[in-house]
Amino acid sequence: MSRASSTKYDKRIFEYRRVICKSGLFNPLYAALSEIMMSRFQGNEPVSLLDAGCGEGSHINRIQIEINRKKSNPLMAVGIDISKEGIRIAATEYSNGIWCVADIANCPFANQQFKFILNILSPANYSEFQRVLSDNGLLIKVVPGEDYLKELRESFYEGSDKQGYSNSLTTNLFKEQFNLSGVESLRYEVNLSESLMEPLLGMTPLSWGASGERIEKVVHMNLKQVTMDFKILVGRK
Repeated sequence: MSRASSTKYDKRIFEYRRVICKSGLFNPLYAALSEIMMSRFQGNEPVSLLDAGCGEGSHINRIQIEINRKKSNPLMAVGIDISKEGIRIAATEYSNGIWCVADIANCPFANQQFKFILNILSPANYSEFQRVLSDNGLLIKVVPGEDYLKELRESFYEGSDKQGYSNSLTTNLFKEQFNLSGVESLRYEVNLSESLMEPLLGMTPLSWGASGERIEKVVHMNLKQVTMDFKILVGRK
């Protein structure tokens, strides 16, 4: 386990994200990512999967469960994050993964170790991904779509140029570093219960730095639905 570094992510944010993940808001995304990977499985080959920037482990855990329901391939799932707190939660909550505190810029893994690398709503280090991904492997990066949590964005950034969002710079950088073999768009709306508003606001960077007055205004909007919108970039070396 590598030395942990301090980050802006604290225990409360990770706990909020775990609540949101368990609520089902990301379930269609997990299903889509699982299908992409399973379509590349061959026979009963062992499969190795790295979640780079795994946070508290909820994403990769749900994906692992989804794959195990449909495939019998031995699956080694590894999560890496720079946050010691996130990895502590993952190791406590999920016993079916391997969890490492480390910087994605210096992954503690051998060359060509993984068949799949997931990078979900998280920064990337493409040189390290190139090194640890097998020659026939896939890098799967998830970036927000233009309408991701648009209801919150419009409320927090009302009257500013941040009301809109574009992922073009991130997508272009991905294409510069990996051969883009596919792009999938996934957009859906989910019902939002009152009990999920606090964890949703707590986990999203959209609320970070917002005034208490602005947060209170959003809380009292009584949102019933939010939009989930993703671009799934699939790349090869």
